[in-house]
Amino acid sequence: MVKKFFKGGYIFLALAFLYAPIFLLIVYSFNLSPDIGVWSEEWGLNLYRDLFTNQDIIQTVVNTLVLALLASTFSTVLGTIGAIGIFYSKQRTNKVLMGITNIPVINAEIVTAVSIALVCTMMAFGRTYASLLIGHIVLCFPFVVLSVIPKLKQLDSNLYEAALDLGATPTKALYSVILPEILPGIFSGFMLAVTLSLDDYIVTTFTKPATFETISTYVYNAYAKGGKSSSAPALRALSTIIFLVIVAVVLIKNFTSKKKENN
Repeated sequence: MVKKFFKGGYIFLALAFLYAPIFLLIVYSFNLSPDIGVWSEEWGLNLYRDLFTNQDIIQTVVNTLVLALLASTFSTVLGTIGAIGIFYSKQRTNKVLMGITNIPVINAEIVTAVSIALVCTMMAFGRTYASLLIGHIVLCFPFVVLSVIPKLKQLDSNLYEAALDLGATPTKALYSVILPEILPGIFSGFMLAVTLSLDDYIVTTFTKPATFETISTYVYNAYAKGGKSSSAPALRALSTIIFLVIVAVVLIKNFTSKKKENN
């Protein structure tokens, strides 16, 4: 009984520590106080109205989504090709390539950001959209590889050989046998890449053009001077919407996965 009590208490404290600040932010999105941390007697949906009428914020959201989709698409394609190449290489080569792939994952992001900015400047890209896209691809690519590799390990190698024995070319066997089997890993890698790109600040700051803003850089600039920016209150509504969208995606994914298992 005591063990169950402490176990339940630990789970409650952990969940409260993680989600209480987010729920407080949701409450603040309906409070019309211009300063976060200061309650106002006025409540309403004004911050949501301000959010959808603020062209700078809308453009920033569009910039972020387009960048995330482009970077995730390129990262998924390159990561899937890389994962297949690593998995089917010789054992020694496999270990070397996996070690190289893991370096950006454990490396400090500031090092990655500075090095990408330096290389792009040397190659005459400067701080352009191209350098920003390259930076996000470099950031997301290793995580796609790490998502696809486990699915390749679970794959029955006899399936590929059977396809070849039945007359399929290596390319057709790749598209007809391997890719459908590892598709869940590819999708997971894509979603992880989208999340990383949407949330990134450091690489974005060092590689973006001066006039280009993403959600992370826009929010930082709005709160850099104590949250006195006129658009800062509307960002509470934006954060709430982002959280609710993520919760909806997770619930839908879990529901569809459970439905497939039952079928």
